[in-house]
Amino acid sequence: MAANDDDVRTRLKEYLKELHLPTVREVFEEVARQAEQETLSYERYLLELAARESEARRDRRTERLMRESCLPLEKTLNTFDLKRLPKKVAHQVNSLLQGYFLDKTENVLAFGNPGTGKTHLLCGIAEALIRKGRRIHFTKCALLVQKLLGAKRDLKLAQELKKMSRFDAILIDDIGYVQQNREEMEVLFTLLAERYERGSVMITSNLPFSKWEKIFKDPMTTAAAIDRVVHHSVILELDILSYRMEQATRNMNDESSGEIDGDIQ
Repeated sequence: MAANDDDVRTRLKEYLKELHLPTVREVFEEVARQAEQETLSYERYLLELAARESEARRDRRTERLMRESCLPLEKTLNTFDLKRLPKKVAHQVNSLLQGYFLDKTENVLAFGNPGTGKTHLLCGIAEALIRKGRRIHFTKCALLVQKLLGAKRDLKLAQELKKMSRFDAILIDDIGYVQQNREEMEVLFTLLAERYERGSVMITSNLPFSKWEKIFKDPMTTAAAIDRVVHHSVILELDILSYRMEQATRNMNDESSGEIDGDIQ
């Protein structure tokens, strides 16, 4: 009887390996003992195995999506002070977290002065959506431009753009932070044009639209670029103090309060 049981386990493991069910293969004996102790039905036993396999697959997929996203792992919504946001932006963020903008290939544009948390906020939204199974890729604008420029020189720009098309959104950080020459501007515009109504872009910028001519060099190209990113878009205006400025102000107030308390004493 023991030999038959061993044979059954061996054959079962082989079938589970062939069917690519590694988690079931790992836990079926443990769950069987649990089922015996709790007198679970065959269906409940099978449900528990299926649930564990499904959860493990979701975890592996999330890990893979996080790796390919290249997101800075420390920038999540858990480490962002959402109370700093204007009420309108907070409502917009709650809506964006549903992920519908990706289904409608809408863009997300975050504007504000340096230090207001634009990058952190968009990265946090992206990280939350990746955990829901979305594919998002993060890149600094300067690095993206150089990558596209290299692909163009190697006559592989079309392949690179096709590779990027598999992402639901491309998160381009600090557009306009570094001034591009005309050739660099052209590949950036090509990407925006390629993704227009095909895939979302998420953009952070210190420059308002009125200054985007510094990026795209001439009025016609600037107008065309703005038209493509603004059409079907959500604009987050972070009209708030920089985080560092808030900290400095808070520290100064604390010191002043300490001096007053000392005088009173």
